[in-house]
Amino acid sequence: MDPFYYSFNNYLKTRFQSRVRRISLNAGFGCPHRDEKLGLKGCFYCNESGFVSYKDIKLSLVEQIETSMAIFKKQFKADKFIAYFQNASNTYAPVEDLKQIYDVIKQFDQIIGLAISTRPDCIDDQKLKLIDSYCGQYEVWLEYGLQSIHIQTLELLNRQHTMQDFLDAVAKTAKTRIKIAAHVMLGIPGESRQDMIATALSLARLPIQAVKVHIFHILKNTRFAEIYEQEQFKLISEPEYVRIACDFLEHLKPDCAIMRLVSESSQELLIAPLWMNQKQKILHAIGNEFQKRGTHQGSYWGKNK
Repeated sequence: MDPFYYSFNNYLKTRFQSRVRRISLNAGFGCPHRDEKLGLKGCFYCNESGFVSYKDIKLSLVEQIETSMAIFKKQFKADKFIAYFQNASNTYAPVEDLKQIYDVIKQFDQIIGLAISTRPDCIDDQKLKLIDSYCGQYEVWLEYGLQSIHIQTLELLNRQHTMQDFLDAVAKTAKTRIKIAAHVMLGIPGESRQDMIATALSLARLPIQAVKVHIFHILKNTRFAEIYEQEQFKLISEPEYVRIACDFLEHLKPDCAIMRLVSESSQELLIAPLWMNQKQKILHAIGNEFQKRGTHQGSYWGKNK
């Protein structure tokens, strides 16, 4: 257990009294914001091949689950699993198709949870009703990609949704039994320390139970790769990230689980920052920074209006 922040691993250990691993799955979903036929190229940073477990769907969902379970049982002695639909927007399909896809988890007794990653503008009441129906038997999470609360940042990233879209999705989901996580990105060009703290403060006021933090980075075959090649704009340094990660956590609620604090990417596709894949080193530095400050997650929660 990390003494300075509430990790999702710690949450799972407390919740299930067991070794639980998340199985990342590729169900072949698309994205409403990424359709070359319509001239939609998606978010400027997005290249799924940089971070997913299954880059294509040569393996069926059953095969993906079986393969991952075998690895995690051997490597981590895990005995319970959460099926995590990760690739693209995992609510971007008719409800009937979604049910058929999600129902794959019913074939595995050791799966105790369902997690679904999607966009805040890709959910509706029917889909929420379907997802909520799994809550009686499973731990169910909806993970909404937000990245930042600031409209100028969302435009820079070409997210094509607003903060209000996110707020609406959270409000609707909070009326169900589904647990809510928000994805955010730190180190986005143009965002100041106060901008990133403002995102933390906004999340702390919402009925969400977890946050997943990504480091802004540039991957090959993305629009940002093209821009970076032309401009070589400044990216956040490792020491700067350590400090801002602590700032960010200090302003979150202390009981908000941190699903990820240091994102990693395929070394072959990563252009910058190259320090990003040194996960354990960065986590150690974050712990040292908290110790030096004498603070922890939630230290300033509720103290700023």
